[in-house]
Amino acid sequence: MERIWLKSYRADVPAEADVDAFSSIVNMFDQSVARFANEPAYIHMGVTLTYAEVDRLSRNFAAYLHEKLRLPKGARVALMMPNILQYPIALFGALRAGCTLVNCNPLYTPRELEQQLADSGAEAIVVLENFAFVLQKNLAQTKVRHVIVTQFGDMLGWGKGRLISSFAIKFVKRLVPKWSIPSAVQFSTALREGAGLSWRPEPIGPEDIAFLQYTGGTTGVPKGAVLTHRNIVANLQQHHAQINSVLQEGRDIVITALPLFHIYALTISCLLAFKIGAANVLITNPRDIRGLVKELGKHRFTCFAVVNTLFKGLVDAPDFARLDFSSLRIAATGGSALQESVAKKWKAVTGKTLIEAYGLTETSPVVTCNPVDLPDFNGSCGVPIPST
Repeated sequence: MERIWLKSYRADVPAEADVDAFSSIVNMFDQSVARFANEPAYIHMGVTLTYAEVDRLSRNFAAYLHEKLRLPKGARVALMMPNILQYPIALFGALRAGCTLVNCNPLYTPRELEQQLADSGAEAIVVLENFAFVLQKNLAQTKVRHVIVTQFGDMLGWGKGRLISSFAIKFVKRLVPKWSIPSAVQFSTALREGAGLSWRPEPIGPEDIAFLQYTGGTTGVPKGAVLTHRNIVANLQQHHAQINSVLQEGRDIVITALPLFHIYALTISCLLAFKIGAANVLITNPRDIRGLVKELGKHRFTCFAVVNTLFKGLVDAPDFARLDFSSLRIAATGGSALQESVAKKWKAVTGKTLIEAYGLTETSPVVTCNPVDLPDFNGSCGVPIPST
């Protein structure tokens, strides 16, 4: 009955999606790089990486993990970073090396981080230096043998990167507490060494584990949901089929304000955007509403997915209504229920309907979504996406 309703509600949404279109996330990555090589892939603080550059840099990181560190296929690699350019480089590099990703919240306490690293069996971690002091405290109680530390400005160019990392971040804002991990290697060093190493890609199949994605569930400490490459690819294909009518491959500009370590932003904002050749604008601190509004004003963004609380913060911001929303084709929310008052104010300010969806970490994550041509708020989280 649900599929009949879906098909009758919008004729251009298929009942089934081609969930076997790619053998792995890496296979999807390779095809996007081939199609969109010279197009912008990720944008952060005025710096743009093309698809070809992400390919080259992630290849170098994969070579470092596989050839220098000798991590075997399936080895757990943790990432502990906010939304910065290093994240997708490390993400795709580790996946290309055949590793399993373990996303860590940068705001974890030492005890929370220790629990996740120990439970996952992570052997390596890439951490922003701002949080290295947290890692340091309980590192000895984990199986982590390789620590790769990155500075905020590593990918922002020599002048701008040094100014932001060394001056603004460390000495003006004092956002880097003292830490000491003698064996730590700099991310820039890993990329440089990886560039000089020969590397043969690991064969990766649909049943190989891509992520141990930790979720609080309903009780107890966070648990690692095992997500295979096919789990993620299937959900990318399902959600793409649901919203395809408003996407324009190779032309979309996606605003990624939600943290990429969370399954919602990871799948929708990071991976689906890469699949369709979008330019992905990374927002490091979405709580800075004034800064977020200023960044939004620099781009003719077409896709925007965040949570109810952030949408509320934006519509309540005095400068937000002055932005140009003429290019916006889809604004979506999930993670928590959409409030009617927020949905109505968003529609009044932008002229666009907020599309609510629902999902779970364990389902990679989207399960239901409202039709993209929904005329107004309906209090529902939608209908099952194709092939559910």
